[in-house]
Amino acid sequence: MTQPDVASDKPLDFIRQIITDDLASGKHSHIVTRFPPEPNGYLHIGHAKSICLNFGVAKEFAGQCHLRFDDTNPDKESSEYVEAIKRDVRWLGFDWGKNLHFASDYFQQLYEFALSLITMGKAYVCHLSSDEIREYRGTLTEPGRESPYRNRSVEENLTLFNEMKSGKLPEGSCVLRAKIDMAAANIVMRDPVLYRILYSHHHRSGDSWCIYPMYDFTHCLSDMLEGITHSLCTLEFENNRALYDWVLETLKTPCHPQQIEFARLNINYTITSKRKLLQLVEDNKVSGWDDPRMLTISGLRRRGYTPASIRNFCATIGIGKRDSLIDMTVLENAVRDDLNQHAPRVFGVLEPLKVVITNYPEGKEEEVIAQNHPQDPSLGERRLPFGRELYIEQADFMEDAPKKFFRLSIGREVRLRYAYLITCQEAIKDANGRVVELRCTYDPASRGGNAPDGRKVRGTIHWVAAAHAVPAELRLYDRLFTVEDPDGDKERSFMDFLNPNSLAVLHDSMLEPGLAQAGMDERFQFERQGYFCLDSDSATKGKLIFNRIVSLRDSWEKINPQQ
Repeated sequence: MTQPDVASDKPLDFIRQIITDDLASGKHSHIVTRFPPEPNGYLHIGHAKSICLNFGVAKEFAGQCHLRFDDTNPDKESSEYVEAIKRDVRWLGFDWGKNLHFASDYFQQLYEFALSLITMGKAYVCHLSSDEIREYRGTLTEPGRESPYRNRSVEENLTLFNEMKSGKLPEGSCVLRAKIDMAAANIVMRDPVLYRILYSHHHRSGDSWCIYPMYDFTHCLSDMLEGITHSLCTLEFENNRALYDWVLETLKTPCHPQQIEFARLNINYTITSKRKLLQLVEDNKVSGWDDPRMLTISGLRRRGYTPASIRNFCATIGIGKRDSLIDMTVLENAVRDDLNQHAPRVFGVLEPLKVVITNYPEGKEEEVIAQNHPQDPSLGERRLPFGRELYIEQADFMEDAPKKFFRLSIGREVRLRYAYLITCQEAIKDANGRVVELRCTYDPASRGGNAPDGRKVRGTIHWVAAAHAVPAELRLYDRLFTVEDPDGDKERSFMDFLNPNSLAVLHDSMLEPGLAQAGMDERFQFERQGYFCLDSDSATKGKLIFNRIVSLRDSWEKINPQQ
């Protein structure tokens, strides 16, 4: 028996327990799972949970996981989405190896299975319209009514189905339905549609087919053809399991995968419907599928989330049988925890205020030594230029400061991190009364930030030398919606709850000089401000543009003036 590659003291979730039991009983000797996305949009954080589960259990039990595209709806699918999905799965750290499949690979076999059902008297061509099929289906308390076309002969159904396939019948004129039970308690089993006519160009098969199988017919047979042992899907497919089993049992297929449902991922302050995400994109409410405010995998990647942080998040929330709502802070904390360990510390002044150290010699420059990570000496040190003129944060000065304000004010002393102690002597204002410059003095004996006489200085602030500061645009992101459940109000559209302050752009930020050489895959902690990474727009707009990945805890209101 293959043993799971999991810690012995960690309890197994119910899916891993089922797999463990199946291996122990000899039901299976090799585990095969699959991740089956529809190529009709970009993947989001909910898909990440399924990816981590399917690829994760395959790895833990020394099995394999297939990536299979359910490409049965050519009206909404494209090669762009296929490539984006492959890119996202790889970025998360998973590899399907040689096991890349498409439902369209099986179109001929699926067609032949449909012929078998017709020949067995288990499927028929129905000319009811979609509205009529819905009307005939009945309700949860009333049985459905049989279609007037239900009792056609096998020969007539074979002829009509061939005419559907040959393009002789108009789109929408008829469908192929399973012949099961119009009085079934499970409405899914009331003669579901198996095939429909679509005169649409398919991104892989071109115009070879004009009939396309429905998901419920395609999925179970694709699983069977690939030898999937455990077909893991979210709870909305629980009722469909009966149809999954009926198709395989009726056709007496040699392999019968087990469908197991788990709770989907729901996070507050967000939308994970691909249809609604597409609406946001098409209505220009966001800049694209990879907008950093979107919880698409590409959006999270562009914002600066790490694959490890998303995998850790999925591991933290676990696998359950009941739907629940996960707080956004759980996701945010996952990336904070990861970046806190690995991200180098740097200085970035978001909203600069000029400081002139009046007793520092004009023309003099020196370097101070700064640690790249206070808790990880292996990340080394860097040299920061220091001179007479600096930039500090506007928020680090207050003219009429309260007693517990431990930053700069007239007559108060603070520590410039890694440099010197300075005392503010004067605030220079413009014609509108706005403070535009501070005149300060420094203690030459306090190099390194330590007072030679042992006096206590409560405040420590970051800075950059004006002569070497690198200008940058900083993009500060907040949640895309203002309410926890944007889709929960039946009287209003989710669009009504878009957060007008979900993006604040700072155009005049100043960064330490080393950040001019930042790479696209690097992430940094701007000390006291948050975690940042270079945005892809930097390459096309000819300037440094950094995204704030996530703020430091409880710091958002301090540095976003629009909140």
